[in-house]
Amino acid sequence: MRRGLAALAVLAAGLGLASPAEAALKLCNRTSYILYAATSSVSGNGSSTQGWVRIAPGDCQVARPEKLSSQSYLVYARSALAHSGPERAWGGDFPLCVKDGNFTLNRRGATANCTGDVFAVPFATVETHNRPDWTMTFDDQPNFGALEAAQLAGVKRLLKDNGYKIAAIDAKPDKATGAALADFRKKMKFAERAGNDELFTVLEAEAAKRGGAPQGYTVCNDAGADVVAAVAEPTGADFVTRGWWHIAGHACARMITAPLKSAAVWLSAQKPGGAVTVSGPDQFCITGQEFEIKGRKECAQRGYTQAGFARTPTHGKSGVVVHINENGLIPAQAGMSK
Repeated sequence: MRRGLAALAVLAAGLGLASPAEAALKLCNRTSYILYAATSSVSGNGSSTQGWVRIAPGDCQVARPEKLSSQSYLVYARSALAHSGPERAWGGDFPLCVKDGNFTLNRRGATANCTGDVFAVPFATVETHNRPDWTMTFDDQPNFGALEAAQLAGVKRLLKDNGYKIAAIDAKPDKATGAALADFRKKMKFAERAGNDELFTVLEAEAAKRGGAPQGYTVCNDAGADVVAAVAEPTGADFVTRGWWHIAGHACARMITAPLKSAAVWLSAQKPGGAVTVSGPDQFCITGQEFEIKGRKECAQRGYTQAGFARTPTHGKSGVVVHINENGLIPAQAGMSK
């Protein structure tokens, strides 16, 4: 997300207003990409930034459920990691700090001073005209014109990401797309009444397993339930351990954003209630709250606890994607835990 992004479009103007009973900031996706969006409310003494809201093509999601009352609101979105090719970004020229994985960052002042696993991306201002509710839309170039058209184009893009031969990413129905979609639904054993939400979720998850890994270390949660995860990596002659990333069900988080340089990275994950899902024989220091800990020795003496981490080899690659579920590292990645 830090570099090399292809900015496809400027944020579109607000399309409409929700009813007063639904005062909120709503984001609509009129692109062919699954988007993950972050929003920020800015007032005189600082900002409150939240992410990530997942928006499927042709869909709308509430990003801020409260009555809009801040001086200004800003938005940034990126395409899902599952899509082939370079990441796309929708934003502006106002840098704010974000994190991979679900987050809330409250900062004083307007300057983005981002360190560690927190990094800056360029947000765009949303003009809400001082109304308590507002809807804005992300657009492709060329513009699809309607949410329904973007939905069909999004299905085509994800089918192509899954290896099907799709001639063009457009909003025109064709036999090849129909046949590819029927084949995918059959392979995934969809129920007859399975809707678009399930279709986009599974298309994204399957594409993520096929695609090339972005730089850094990405963890995809293939289970339906949320998890929190921590990662340990070598730094010089010692280690640094960081956590916790909140990874929603069927979503991914890039836990290390810089290119990998070590032979392995260590991973631990658990359900929010504490039940461990990913562990291993190697022990590292952790805490129950968000943390960054240097060194892996004398954890108790330094006020920390210990947890087992699974070793995941990088095989000399600058980017690795690891998939997990409620049983740990999924079978395709099982060898990485040894």
